[in-house]
Amino acid sequence: MSATAHHLLEIRRYYINFLLKLFAFGQKKVERKRVGKDQDDSETSFSEFDQPSLSFEQPRALGIDEDNKGFHMDHVLEYVTAGMASIMEDNVTKYFEPEELPMWNLLSRTNDRAYEFVSARLTVCWMVGFVVRYALLFPIRLIILTLGIPLFWLCMIIVGVFPNGQFKRWLNRKLVIFCFDFIAGSLSLVATFHNTENAPKRGIAVANHTSPIDSVVLATHNYYDMVGQKHSGLMGIFMRALSHASTHIWFERSDEKDRSSVVERLKERVNSPDLPPILIFPEGVCVNNTSVMQFKKGTFEIASVIHPIAIRFDARFGDAFWWQDKFHHYILHMMTSWAIVCNVWYLPPMTRYPEESAIAFANRVKAKIARQGGMIDLSWDGFLKAQPPKKEWLRQQQQEFARHLQVDNTEEEDQWSTKDKDE
Repeated sequence: MSATAHHLLEIRRYYINFLLKLFAFGQKKVERKRVGKDQDDSETSFSEFDQPSLSFEQPRALGIDEDNKGFHMDHVLEYVTAGMASIMEDNVTKYFEPEELPMWNLLSRTNDRAYEFVSARLTVCWMVGFVVRYALLFPIRLIILTLGIPLFWLCMIIVGVFPNGQFKRWLNRKLVIFCFDFIAGSLSLVATFHNTENAPKRGIAVANHTSPIDSVVLATHNYYDMVGQKHSGLMGIFMRALSHASTHIWFERSDEKDRSSVVERLKERVNSPDLPPILIFPEGVCVNNTSVMQFKKGTFEIASVIHPIAIRFDARFGDAFWWQDKFHHYILHMMTSWAIVCNVWYLPPMTRYPEESAIAFANRVKAKIARQGGMIDLSWDGFLKAQPPKKEWLRQQQQEFARHLQVDNTEEEDQWSTKDKDE
């Protein structure tokens, strides 16, 4: 199953096609079991289009007409409704949970209905699949990963010996693609690249972010210098190895000085024709591959030309989304899946308009990536999953609400003055 064995590509395709037939067989059994139970299992939920909503970008006073002056108790009701709806069906955190599949993929961890016990034949298929994944595929993948890591280190050290120049860049590109392609075999990666004529050769490339292996997927086809948060453990091993061969940019997100130095280094490199393209994930967090969240504007302030890349994983074969607390749990989860299958689209480079702001440019690139990958385009900041909303966002909503409640006291004072004179 090694990704380096390109002559076995057709075998991997046959393997994927076989799995699709197996999933279809299992789905038929599951659907028969579901007949008659759909009505019992139906639940009522808020519709995202019917419920009142609040937006940080365009604050508005819910339940208050534009011409309204004065406060009425019923003005708060839509705020209460919006709050309750957000609690029942959160529009942010649901995109940080594993994707729900339209069909069962014979992985018991992806469902809570014990589909493996629907029928005797389906139970046998699930048991055989369990043995194949854990007793056959997992040991082979573990061997590939164990061999791939020292091979990667050795190749990067060899590249680091050579002086900077055209030969070193050529050798680095060849070895990085080869090594990542080899290591991708530990995940049984099957990646399909579309519109390769748009693959970036320099400048800044941005992509949506699902997992740490996004970089691995892209590096099996093209070479990039990478920008990212410093990590320890297995990810730290790869980062240190990459630093031997090229000028990747690693930073500590919590250190403001470190972040500002990254901006300066990017400005120095962005227009260099002799350096490889820089790969950045502007979301800053991993999203479950059903949506694309807010892009940070920093990248789009630096460069006027951006190379967008859309990545969409097929969760039927294995979920590449990183939702586990421990990275080794995440690696084990993928290495015991059927395979990691994805599509990658290289989009034409996009240029910032003369009067366009960095935020507008970021949103335009994000919308393009979401549309190409068939994902939902969201304006939410992905860091809301772990951090409270910014104070200025809350203040905007409060100011908008207060603006509609300003009472014209002039008429009221005149009425009281007239009343006093009459008395």
